[in-house]
Amino acid sequence: MRRRRAVVVGAGIGGLTAAVALHRRGWQVTVCERASDPPITGAGIGLAPNALRALRAIDVDVTRTTGSAVPLMMGVRRSDGRWLTRTSTADLAARYGTPPIAVPRPALTVALAAALPAEALRYGTAVTAVDDAGGRPVLRTETGPDLPADLVVAADGIHSPLRRAHFPAHPGLRYLGETAWRALVEAPDLRVQAMSETWGRGERFGVTPLSDGRFYLYATAAVPAGAPAGDPRAELRRRFGSWHDPIPALLERVGRLAVADVLRHDLYELAAPLPRLHHGRIAWLGDAAHAMAPNLGQGGCQAVEDAVVLAHLLPAGDGDDDADAVPAALAAYTAARRDRTDAVRVRARRVGRLGALRHPLAAAARDLAVRATPDRLAVRGMDDLFDGFRLPARPGT
Repeated sequence: MRRRRAVVVGAGIGGLTAAVALHRRGWQVTVCERASDPPITGAGIGLAPNALRALRAIDVDVTRTTGSAVPLMMGVRRSDGRWLTRTSTADLAARYGTPPIAVPRPALTVALAAALPAEALRYGTAVTAVDDAGGRPVLRTETGPDLPADLVVAADGIHSPLRRAHFPAHPGLRYLGETAWRALVEAPDLRVQAMSETWGRGERFGVTPLSDGRFYLYATAAVPAGAPAGDPRAELRRRFGSWHDPIPALLERVGRLAVADVLRHDLYELAAPLPRLHHGRIAWLGDAAHAMAPNLGQGGCQAVEDAVVLAHLLPAGDGDDDADAVPAALAAYTAARRDRTDAVRVRARRVGRLGALRHPLAAAARDLAVRATPDRLAVRGMDDLFDGFRLPARPGT
């Protein structure tokens, strides 16, 4: 009996999760990644309860590799340090079954890659095109022979060449009006036990304790797209050095990093939802399918959900050869994921607009409204995100 073969384009979090999920469904999996090596640097990634539940559905416990330290609380503050809203992670664990955690992105990549056969991973392999005119896709690469497949998973990132090739009429990306900086620092002496985001006027600063004891720092500011970039360490000190503790002390640690260790990116989202998340036997997931603002911490979480739902809906890799089974599963995948991911994309943009308010009166009104909202209602407002992951019924059941 011939095993079905999937080729995953992109070895990011979504692509590797899809590869693991498909491998565990009996598929023969090949992951093609343009980069020559696995990432050894990078920032952090938050795994909310919905993503952790999805990973458990494919029997992946990332904490075995990444650690599982959890901050005591999470919330939003003003630039003078006053809390606008905060919630204990114990309350979140009680409500959702598990607290959110944050892990170093390279460690999560290692954990997922370790669940695959070594021969499944092909670094330094750029996919240049997918020819699906004959009913079964054939992938063209820069460095090797063509790869025939029963399924292609397009996890090729926010600038997805496969998305542009197969949805040429789509408007593509839209600049969100903000630039972001990200860095990892060591600061065990500061004993920061809260995951927080601080809102100023047109600027934000996030502090996230990671599972390995380091801190993931991120900041955003309203900056024109493509604005000249100076030393990011100096710019962060200039913008946020007078904000509440422990931000100045954390920025002092940032100052010890190499310039290359402080990541700076303009923020974009997909300007409109894709008409569908599949084309023929190609399925899109993660940023390639629904690039969104990072404001809810759900970009990577939704990619994980995509990957697990996609593999769940597809037929087993060693089942009977049914020519209609894969296309039917991909149609079900679009039906299961398109509306949910687009709702998260829209919500993330709206939250970002609140955090980026610059007018003093508008920012003050925002802060007052957030402070006036009871913490229990703020937590309840996360139910559709944190408790929204479900495995849909498979086609024909």
